[in-house]
Amino acid sequence: MQRHNIINLSLIELEKFCLELGLKCFKAKQIWNWIYCFGKNNFQEMTNLDKNTRKLLDHCSFIYRPKINNVHISKDGTIKWLLEMDDKSLIETVFIPQGKRGTICISSQVGCTLNCTFCNTGTQKLVRNLTTSEIIGQIFTVIDHLNDWPMGKTNRKVTNLVMMGMGEPLLNYQNVKKALKIVMSSNGLCISKRRITMSTSGVVPMIEECGKDLDVNLAISLHAVDDKLRDELVPINKKYNISTLIQACKKYPSLSNSRRITWEYVMLKDVNDSKEDAIKLVSLIKGIPSKINLIPFNPWPGTLYETSTSEKIKLFSNIVMKAGYPTPIRTTRGDDILAACGQLKSKTEKRKKSLLSSVH
Repeated sequence: MQRHNIINLSLIELEKFCLELGLKCFKAKQIWNWIYCFGKNNFQEMTNLDKNTRKLLDHCSFIYRPKINNVHISKDGTIKWLLEMDDKSLIETVFIPQGKRGTICISSQVGCTLNCTFCNTGTQKLVRNLTTSEIIGQIFTVIDHLNDWPMGKTNRKVTNLVMMGMGEPLLNYQNVKKALKIVMSSNGLCISKRRITMSTSGVVPMIEECGKDLDVNLAISLHAVDDKLRDELVPINKKYNISTLIQACKKYPSLSNSRRITWEYVMLKDVNDSKEDAIKLVSLIKGIPSKINLIPFNPWPGTLYETSTSEKIKLFSNIVMKAGYPTPIRTTRGDDILAACGQLKSKTEKRKKSLLSSVH
């Protein structure tokens, strides 16, 4: 008999599953509470379920956790996990502590299909989409490690989520949506939509749908202000150009001065960091409640790009700020363990390829 992965189920699906097992519907809510509020991954610890129910659940189902292949801790407190899925696929997940805020950077795919030229993750071919349980399993891994259960307590270490890890989340939208609805549920992980950010390189048809379904914060990986350069840096621009992307962003629900679109802009020396680029950026986003995250390029082995000078980054920032847009310069976190923006790519993947080459 095939055992069912409980973490792939919504609450309604879990209720249906319990009924099919001959259990009362309310049992589903008890199981759900143990899993998502208290972090239990063993039915035997669910003490308000009778022994026969626990035995039946053990026989028919399991509570998913990914295998931890490796853990790296940066000198700045950032933690990166190399996680192994059941099919031996590898992904990376990062936790970034910053004062009272603790952010999990979540992967949505094994590898990536976008081939952004400045991004190390983009050099790794797409293998497959992650399932709902594999997305949620990353959050469980971090909360387990930090001993941050139960989720209802005050002063939680995990406060924010960003879909900015490996992969393009809007190209795995159905699984990402299901996972985030569980995360946002008041009887789930109970993390507010205002503390969740969806980052996309510009999958235009899904942006409006995401806004209607989830209404989470939106971040756009922009990185260039004209189509010629963006075609090179972010190849999906050839399919959905800047004009189309801007129009989709203008329609995103709930935009206001308190809920702005974040434009992510990696600063590449002598590529996109000129005074003229900053002026064009201001013109491009005019009329859209916005914040611009300037990201000093994080070098990785084999890259041809260099980081903009601090003087150029400050000049760029000042131009955009004078136009009325918050323009923080992102502090690089976890670069010593290759956990910074654009650096996620498993060294284990390279080792596997090396071993295969030596065999042949």
